[in-house]
Amino acid sequence: MSKVTLSEKFDQISDHWQPRLAGRVNEADVRLVKIKGDFDWHSHANEDEMFVVIKGEMRMAFRDRVEIIKAGEFIIVPRGTEHRPGADEECEIMLIEPSSVVNTGDGDATARTVTDMETI
Repeated sequence: MSKVTLSEKFDQISDHWQPRLAGRVNEADVRLVKIKGDFDWHSHANEDEMFVVIKGEMRMAFRDRVEIIKAGEFIIVPRGTEHRPGADEECEIMLIEPSSVVNTGDGDATARTVTDMETI
């Protein structure tokens, strides 16, 4: 048990859309990721996801609207909801989600699917 300094963890990340495992709370992962550009449309049939913006600003696109989430804010995407995260400028995100969540959703694996998540 020791504290985690988010800025130090984010300093270890230089790429985008490659989540890293920063900790676990019960059956949920605390994942850190830097994003820039748009991700793929996807959904998770059985899991909710929580996106906490640490630095920057992200958008969460849904089929019927777009939400803007700024540093210090979060959004929860309910299970089964198709969504596409994105950011015009680099953005630091903390994800809190069940360990079973695959970053690209329930569909077929893509080039962005992370199967072996690095722990930082």
